[in-house]
Amino acid sequence: MANPACSGKLNVEVEVKSNADKVWEALRDFIFIFPKAFPNDYKSVEVLEGDGIVVGSVRLITYGEGSPIVKVSKEKIEVVDPQNKTFSYNIIDGDLLKYYKSFKAHVTVVPKEEGSLVKWSCEYEKASEEIPDPSLIKEFAEKNFKELDDYLAKEA
Repeated sequence: MANPACSGKLNVEVEVKSNADKVWEALRDFIFIFPKAFPNDYKSVEVLEGDGIVVGSVRLITYGEGSPIVKVSKEKIEVVDPQNKTFSYNIIDGDLLKYYKSFKAHVTVVPKEEGSLVKWSCEYEKASEEIPDPSLIKEFAEKNFKELDDYLAKEA
């Protein structure tokens, strides 16, 4: 039985100016866009299985200087729902698993009248009670979505 003190969930909602389709496409093109647009945060994204987009794809992410704790992360895409602009991935290997037994994240892009809302949430189980909540990761995700919006505005 999981220790409830060691399990948790974090949510981030970031309002962006870019429309939902554009944000969704950019998130789908994560393997190409993020290392190019944010070299300080992402050194490289390598596709190990699948095409990097479909369910079952495995991506190896090497983070840059901008990433506080995590330098390498391997994630597996578990759910992709283009109609609802949502996807989920599970961290299956890497630095994050030194701190968390499990770490699963969900991303949804919600269209708004002007722009869109990017929702990111994670569910995790800490490796031990001393481990803090992954608030640094939450802040990193929030920063990424704002930077992505700025990047998309420049590309327009």
